[in-house]
Amino acid sequence: MECFAQSAKLPVAFREVANERKVDVYLGGSFFTAFLYPENMEKAVLFPILSPQGKPVTRGYPLKPRSFERTDHPHHVGLWFNFGDVNGLDYWNNSFAVTEDKKKNYGSIVTTGIVAKRPRVGQLQVVSEWQNSAHKACLRENTTYTFSGNAKMRCIVRKATLHALETVTFTENKEGMLGLRVARTFEEPDSKPAVFTDANGIETTVSAVNDADANGIYRNREGLVGAEVWGKRSQWVALRADNGGEITTIVIIDHPKNPNYPAWSHARGYGLFAINSLGGRAFDKNTDMVKITMNPGDELTFSYQIIIGGDLSDSEINTIAKKFR
Repeated sequence: MECFAQSAKLPVAFREVANERKVDVYLGGSFFTAFLYPENMEKAVLFPILSPQGKPVTRGYPLKPRSFERTDHPHHVGLWFNFGDVNGLDYWNNSFAVTEDKKKNYGSIVTTGIVAKRPRVGQLQVVSEWQNSAHKACLRENTTYTFSGNAKMRCIVRKATLHALETVTFTENKEGMLGLRVARTFEEPDSKPAVFTDANGIETTVSAVNDADANGIYRNREGLVGAEVWGKRSQWVALRADNGGEITTIVIIDHPKNPNYPAWSHARGYGLFAINSLGGRAFDKNTDMVKITMNPGDELTFSYQIIIGGDLSDSEINTIAKKFR
């Protein structure tokens, strides 16, 4: 699962700021990202995330809005993990924008503790609970983030093991699972606005972007590009852009032991870059039905790898993905 040769790896350091409910992550003495778990958010996130050149690859809104960025989908914050239908509750779309009278239809993921910080191996371990609006937990999540990097590349491995505290059912849904909302430069230019509907039938209009800043292009292992990537299954999906004068490629890689490998790509041109292991017929009506029921005490693990590098070729990505076992 190592991304880099030991001799080339930058040292990792953590700085916990307990009163701000965050842990800053440094690679080679430079800030890389922060694990944020504020009480006023519906899930923990990594935000912001910087490229090896120190440029943000994540959108600023809603935590630190930038004047030139979109302000749609307030639940898209940094890098996160959740799902749109867990015992009938929507964990994906929950945010400050959901009114109190509708909160009963949504779930939140509450971080209950920082278990360990192991800078020598670049690991941060946390525990959280998947709760309904009455704060009753159905799942306990033990998560290990492994951070690494060298002079030209960054790597995050997010491994989440879910422990069922009661009977829990995941029903196929397009809203999931590992999500990244990218900065404007990684968006694909579009000449007209589009309307997207979530699992609850709520529509969001995304404005058109057609300027020099938005120049991202998706591609997957099978050679599909642009909008053709969405809803397709693939071991990896890459997003490449000129990010302020630096060619940067972001890659999300699925783990072969994840359920329904390879996962479906929930990758949108407006800046949502996600991979969904439980999408099923929400993406492809001709695929088999996806429905997972966990009994109390059962465990289920999801592991994903995120790479942030330069102008990465398919061959280079395949080499990295082959090691993700």
